[in-house]
Amino acid sequence: MKKRILHLPVKKIYFDQIKSGKKLDEYRLVTEYWKKRLEGRDYDEVHVKCGYPKTGDMSRVEVRPWRGFSNIVITHPHFGPAPVEVFAIHVN
Repeated sequence: MKKRILHLPVKKIYFDQIKSGKKLDEYRLVTEYWKKRLEGRDYDEVHVKCGYPKTGDMSRVEVRPWRGFSNIVITHPHFGPAPVEVFAIHVN
C-alpha cells in the first residue's frame, strides 16, 4: 500500500526550528484549501520541506510521523496583527 504523505514546504527559519525540535507545530490558515487536505483525512507521514527542494535532495526534507492537527487561534507576524484561526499541524 502506498504511503499517504502530507507535504509541507516551509521557510528555512521554520525548517531549522522544526528540525532542532524548537517548533512543535506548523501553522496553516483555515481555508477551503487546507480544510480539504486535513479534515477527515489521515496520513502516514508529514514531509516538512525547506522550500521546494530538488527531487532526491533529502537534506532539505524532514520526515515525521503523522500526529494529527488542532484548530487554534493565534497572533503571529506572518499572518498579520489580528488573531487568526489556524490548523496547527503537529510535527514534533
